Amino acid sequence: MNQRRNASSKSQPTTPLINKNPDVSKHKVYTSQKSNFFSSEKNIFTLCLAFRIANSLLIQTYFNPDEHWQALEVAHRIVFGYGHLTWEWRKEIRSYFHPLVFAVLYKVLALFGLDTPWFMAHAPRLLQALFSAVGDLYFYKLSNAIFGNFVAKWALFSQLANWFMFFCFNRTLSNSLETVLTLVGLYYWPCMRASPSKVPLALRKWGLTIAALACAIRPTSAITWVYVGLLELAVTRDRLKFLALEVVPIGAFVLALSCLLDRLMYGSWVIVPLNFLKFNFLSSGGDYYGTHKWHWYFSQGFTVMLFTFLPFSIAGSIKSKYWKLSGLIAWVLIVYSIQGHKEFRFVLPMLPIALMFSGYSLSVMAKSDSDSRRKGSPNSRMKRPSKVGFAIFVLLATNIPMALYMSLVHQRGTEDVMIFLSKEAQNEKVKGILFLMPCHATPFYSTLHYDLPMRILDCSPSEEKGIPDESDHFMMDPVSFVSTLMTNGSLPSHVVLFASEEKLLRDFLISHSFTEIRRFFHAHFKVDRDLQASVVVYALAN
Repeated sequence: MNQRRNASSKSQPTTPLINKNPDVSKHKVYTSQKSNFFSSEKNIFTLCLAFRIANSLLIQTYFNPDEHWQALEVAHRIVFGYGHLTWEWRKEIRSYFHPLVFAVLYKVLALFGLDTPWFMAHAPRLLQALFSAVGDLYFYKLSNAIFGNFVAKWALFSQLANWFMFFCFNRTLSNSLETVLTLVGLYYWPCMRASPSKVPLALRKWGLTIAALACAIRPTSAITWVYVGLLELAVTRDRLKFLALEVVPIGAFVLALSCLLDRLMYGSWVIVPLNFLKFNFLSSGGDYYGTHKWHWYFSQGFTVMLFTFLPFSIAGSIKSKYWKLSGLIAWVLIVYSIQGHKEFRFVLPMLPIALMFSGYSLSVMAKSDSDSRRKGSPNSRMKRPSKVGFAIFVLLATNIPMALYMSLVHQRGTEDVMIFLSKEAQNEKVKGILFLMPCHATPFYSTLHYDLPMRILDCSPSEEKGIPDESDHFMMDPVSFVSTLMTNGSLPSHVVLFASEEKLLRDFLISHSFTEIRRFFHAHFKVDRDLQASVVVYALAN
């Protein structure tokens, strides 16, 4: 068999070929069988891991509060005994499954005495870099299984070059781990392949297990797996066996494990997915944090995430005619569009799928360039511009600056201020901190890593709609609010606030013996309601 394969490979041209037959099973791209870098999964994983480690170290900005408050803050409380739990944990709509991943990391750091300010700030993202690299590897494997090695290489390029994947994938959001599990899980589901009958059914159990874990971490992941499950139900031969002997046992086992874990942490029996469903879908609790038009994901959200990859993804989806994956993207975007509250991160698991189509489109262009060079005269080869070369230039020229600006510049002040305060606290220069800014605007104890009093403005949803929270009261009249707050309580040693509010409170703070000690750049553009140009730290004079 090996002799026949080697003989066949010698007779084939080394230039990649794309079969133009519209049948999906023939959409694979064939390359020379000679060994190359991409012939080894170990090489691919090493490349992705090195890239994601560098990626994680370049992320120095703030994106979404959940990265810290729903993962690291909870993990810090579990391991070190202090940390802030938001209202979601009081309402029991969050599972401890995801925070415990980072609790293990914190425990290891503590055992080896590595819980220093640098490691506390960077180690969680380095751990996520490991998970992300696994996601990248399975993204390549899935692309290879569906379209072949040549397309898979271009798909991996799209994944690594996309600005939003660079900006978001390594963050400690549950959405990031959900995306990793989605990529791994899809690889094991027979229905997602061009020829489901050729995939061993034993692999499907792995796919089911990973899908169940994804739902345990983020219940909304069920939106993806309902589509995949129904597709599998349509193509599988023994449907009863699939439901009774695989879906029910595996789903029940993971749900029981999740409930047991939450029982140990909450102290009582809790079915988090049910509570999550009631709050976010049946009562539209998520709308408290803002709503968008129904078309936001199509007109803005997902479009911005794809950025300049958008036309290539659309072209790849049309050219490949692989409607299973196109349908999955459309299904997820449509279902999420029904909800009023929308965020970029909610549809992060679909971004790699769209980028896979971009890889397909780029591979078609590369093949076309190769054919043109082979058919043309030596002189014409020198003059003819490369389509794929121009496409790569455009993609890199637009995505690299965007990725670096968003990761290194935009909204970095709230990260920098906590690293600064952490070092000050270690030197015993901080006794208490008051944050006069919209709630959850900075990391908290998980970055400070010092047990001292800290006060943030509360923004827990009220039982009655339309009632302003504490954060809203502060924004409406900062001077009056802070005057009342400091009159009724002891003065903190440090006050942290944005420059827009600092202008209004400067005289008040100075009159109470506070002086400015540090100012950190935060953003060039408007964030939320105001331009939060910088983060200012005031300290109480000795």
